[in-house]
Amino acid sequence: MKQLKIGFIGLGLIGGSIAMAIKKAYPDVSIYAFDHDVDTLVAAQNDGTIDVICLSVDMSFSDCNFVFLCTPVISNTSYLNKIKSIISEDCILTDVGSVKGNIHKQVSECGLSSYFIGGHPMAGSDKSGYKNANPRLFENAYYILTPSTDISPEKVIYMNELITAIGAIPIILNASTHDHATAGISHLPHIIASSLVDFIRTEDSDDEIMRTLAAGGFKDITRIASSSPEMWRDICLTNNHNISDLLFSYIKKLTEIHSHITTMDKDWLFHFFDTAKEYRDSMQDASLGPIKKSYVLYCDIPDETGIIATIASLLAKHSISIKNIGIIHNREFESGVLKIEFYEESSSLIALDILRSYNYIIYERN
Repeated sequence: MKQLKIGFIGLGLIGGSIAMAIKKAYPDVSIYAFDHDVDTLVAAQNDGTIDVICLSVDMSFSDCNFVFLCTPVISNTSYLNKIKSIISEDCILTDVGSVKGNIHKQVSECGLSSYFIGGHPMAGSDKSGYKNANPRLFENAYYILTPSTDISPEKVIYMNELITAIGAIPIILNASTHDHATAGISHLPHIIASSLVDFIRTEDSDDEIMRTLAAGGFKDITRIASSSPEMWRDICLTNNHNISDLLFSYIKKLTEIHSHITTMDKDWLFHFFDTAKEYRDSMQDASLGPIKKSYVLYCDIPDETGIIATIASLLAKHSISIKNIGIIHNREFESGVLKIEFYEESSSLIALDILRSYNYIIYERN
């Protein structure tokens, strides 16, 4: 790929992570960035992620090969008219929002369709902000691209190359297919997680016994409820029809489940759980994306000071990179309470051998 100049409008978790990943893949790239938080821009320049701080969206972006819109989904469209008067004919304009129909409509109305390829990296975190950005966030994650109908095939190929270079797996969809699919596998789960947390909050006793006992299962399925409320409000507002339709169907499903539990229909209940288990387990084999690319070990450790540091140091000594490490504060599913997550399967397998050679009891779980 030729010498690159790339602009970012917004430099939070996703924008910052993309910028870091691009800088890692193309060390000679020039990255220009605008964000309302100047401290974020200074931090990104100090750590070498961006080259030029932009205090506004101005002619600094005029000769960029790519411009990434990385502000909240509703805010992205507010920059389109300004960008239209700035970018060159060869520029590719893209975004990172999880709803595509709304911005495609605005792009078309602004006459920017020949520049625009919608983007949605299927990766993220319950954390937000540039301070949580990570250049490896997109490794082996699906990155959906929704090209405008007027975009040239050459620009789509160019965009594919860039996404592949940061370690992601590009998939091309149209905007309506994307929005329906993500409403089911991303937006609806966030609503369910948040509603479950809110339900337990209101149903709990005065001494908060439910909150006290909330363990692995509850925390696993509600982790995403910790995500940005502003972001999820905007997603619900911009993909409201798809979410509303699927939410209505899901409510009907819950009513069906309620009926079979009430009548103690053991055969139906077994089939329900068995079918769900079989379908969920099949994702491990069928997916090339983020579900399959989770490499986790659970380590049974004694309750003693410094044990986490000991294990982390042991793995570091063997040049094993750890993606995440932490204590699980319950023993609901495994007697091991130290969860260690790795970037690559090879690292997890080497770590497994190392830790077992030191007589640690290790558990593997899909």
